Amino acid sequence: MKKAFLSAAAVVAALALPGSAVAQTNEITIGITVTTTGPAAALGIPERNSLDFVPKEIGGVPLKIIVLDDGGDPTAATTNARRFVTESKADIIMGSSTTPPTVAVSTVANEAGIPHFGLAPLPINEARMKWSVAMPQPIPIMGKVLYEHMKAHGIKTVGYIGYSDSYGDLWVNDFKTQAVPMGLTMVTEERFARPDTSVAGQVLKLVAANPDAILIGASGTAAALPQTTLRERGYKGLIYQTHGAASMDFIRIAGPAAEGVIMASGPVMSPESQPDSALTKKPGLALNTAYEAKYGANSRSQFAGHSYDAFEVLKRVIPVALKKAKPGTPEFREAIRLALISEKEIAASQGVYNFTEKDRYGLDDRSRIILTVKDGKYVPAK
Repeated sequence: MKKAFLSAAAVVAALALPGSAVAQTNEITIGITVTTTGPAAALGIPERNSLDFVPKEIGGVPLKIIVLDDGGDPTAATTNARRFVTESKADIIMGSSTTPPTVAVSTVANEAGIPHFGLAPLPINEARMKWSVAMPQPIPIMGKVLYEHMKAHGIKTVGYIGYSDSYGDLWVNDFKTQAVPMGLTMVTEERFARPDTSVAGQVLKLVAANPDAILIGASGTAAALPQTTLRERGYKGLIYQTHGAASMDFIRIAGPAAEGVIMASGPVMSPESQPDSALTKKPGLALNTAYEAKYGANSRSQFAGHSYDAFEVLKRVIPVALKKAKPGTPEFREAIRLALISEKEIAASQGVYNFTEKDRYGLDDRSRIILTVKDGKYVPAK
């Protein structure tokens, strides 16, 4: 679906974000803005596709799901979110697919007082804490497993290349917070923009610094660009990718250069390797079986898990909220917010969620695995 834009008058009206009550309805409206065009489409398309496999009703109440494309643009994401508020009277908002537009959506949702499920990691501050939760794993959880692998393999110096935006910042800050006290040193830091088609200059600087390993802070198919360039320029050390790259598209784009990469991932990428006791195994198998039946073998994606899991959470919290209020009212939105905190051990494909007032990710170490690529396939890393 193409981006949705409001008239000038509607935008002005939307800016006010009125908090007055609206009439209750007989359906629950969920507005979803994702990136299905542009450089981050490899993230947004699986998020949209997984909506084929989410419930059509919860607690006996039909779901009205509205999906808009924001192209990865924070301005378009803001417009979409305001449209959900003013035109659709949404009870719940989801999105977006990458960090900058997700921050923009969170701002609108928190101004309007509407529960918001971020589908990308985002910095949670006081302004975003009340109404927003994040479905992806928090970077400190995913970073720690990578740094521990580095330490176990004798790595001391690390070069970094990542996005020149808030996602890239999150990883640099996490490295300083967690990896440096572990004895790791970032010897060089390079950045690139999401739409860039070449990182040759940055890679030359990385190779010249000759670090023991390189960490790539990128997502989707764009993460393959520094991966392939590093191998083409002769870098022989270990390359680590963040969980933003965990999809089969990464292997398809990077090709032979993907061999040996070390990647943090959510458990949805390999539920078959989990013990039967893992709460993430059943939902992960359910999603992957349905997804690959429709979209082809080896089409599974971590990003599909983010939107799918938002509905796994809603399956728990909506029935609780319905006992207190009717859809279409501020009281119902508040009841959802409170149910997000009260419901515990919510099992989903990417982790087991336990949200609190302060912890808006709600995940623990059960939400991560570490993979490598061998013979063109993901396998557990050693």
